[in-house]
Amino acid sequence: MNRKLDTTNIAIDFLTINLAWSLYFFLRTSTEIAPMSVKPDFWLPMFTVYIYWLIVFFFYGLYRSWHAASRTDEFLTILKAVSVGSLILFFVIFLNDINVQTQITSRLIILMYWGIMLLAVGSGRVVHRTARRRLLESGIGRRNTVIVGWNKRGHDLFDLVQQHPALGHKIIGFVKVDRKKASTEYKNVKVLGTVENLPSLISSRHIKDVLIALESDDHNKLLEVISCCNGHDVSMKIMPDMYDIISGQARTNQLYGFPLIEVMPEIMQPWEESAKRLMDIIVSLLVLTISAPLWLIIGAAIRIDSEGPIVYSQERVGKEEKIFKMHKFRSMRNDAEKNTGPVWAPVHDTRVTHVGRFLRNTRLDEIPQFINVLRGEMSLVGPRPERPFFVEKLSKEIPLYHRRLKVRPGITGWAQVKQGYDRSIDDVRSKVRYDLFYIENMSLRMDIKILLYTFYVMLTGKGH
Repeated sequence: MNRKLDTTNIAIDFLTINLAWSLYFFLRTSTEIAPMSVKPDFWLPMFTVYIYWLIVFFFYGLYRSWHAASRTDEFLTILKAVSVGSLILFFVIFLNDINVQTQITSRLIILMYWGIMLLAVGSGRVVHRTARRRLLESGIGRRNTVIVGWNKRGHDLFDLVQQHPALGHKIIGFVKVDRKKASTEYKNVKVLGTVENLPSLISSRHIKDVLIALESDDHNKLLEVISCCNGHDVSMKIMPDMYDIISGQARTNQLYGFPLIEVMPEIMQPWEESAKRLMDIIVSLLVLTISAPLWLIIGAAIRIDSEGPIVYSQERVGKEEKIFKMHKFRSMRNDAEKNTGPVWAPVHDTRVTHVGRFLRNTRLDEIPQFINVLRGEMSLVGPRPERPFFVEKLSKEIPLYHRRLKVRPGITGWAQVKQGYDRSIDDVRSKVRYDLFYIENMSLRMDIKILLYTFYVMLTGKGH
């Protein structure tokens, strides 16, 4: 999915937020609405307030790229953001007044500021959205799009998109699911190739959207289409009757009253994503600080028990397939994979040292990974990162395995608290189902639930 920021909205909000502050400041200082004995500063509060609203709007997802978004939906989101933000300001000012024992004749000025902000920012967004809609309708700014499905459903979807240019789709061709001979164009739009050609078409034709319109008999091709789009910055939407094929990975959107299903949407709300990252940073700093004395004790125990480094670093595949070095306290012999290469751990792994077994059961071996969390390479909760060797192998054997790489990997996760170490391909298949379930249901509430369960596992010594 496209997670790029909408810089145009950031620029427009910069103007409207500061305009709202200027108007509020004028009414506050030049009228009798709220008499003041001393005229306050203008510039520093304006800068502070702008940064405050930038953070609030970012949390509410108001800077995502919303293609063909409803102006009403966007305005309602602004209404929620401004209302909550103004309510927070009200209580901050109220508590400050109590602290400095300042008497304000009326706190209705916050209500006044709320109205000015809503009018200024809402108007700016509506004007921008209307202008963008007009440009799309005139053909400017549309995204290259292909329809997968050379059939009546694909043709009907093409007609629908053509009737609504404000959707922002520029249909440049169709993609067939088979090699059967048939007509090669529909209303002057040609068939560009088959599903096998999809990856090269996305790159060479700069495709941004893939609309999938398969017949019932072609449902088995859906996973192949999704797999071909993996690793490319494209959005995918499918016709609604295929929902059962990818259950757990979709959310229904309305496209001018015509329902499509968005594959792998941004499940977490933007404010939740930001709060999740903030929680990662705070918890990591706390754990690394509190555990500092343990590093000396654990390090000494590891050295006494076996030769080799105290901290073991290994290449893992992270979000968007980025390779990073994951750190752990060493729990195996230093030459554990010298003769075997990468292998899954057996039930009674003789390579694990005596100290290592204790560290694994208590999960103390994971402490250095909080450095990875602090760097943003990992999160507290998410699918476990795997080695490049296994990622390449498993991607060929397990459909949708690459979907795990769309989110930041975690120290612990739903699959880890529900299942033990991977000892076979069947274990991995089972874990992928848990990981996909987590990705669908990602939320702060679920993260906290997994962290509490992990803490329980650590206390009972049942860590895996």
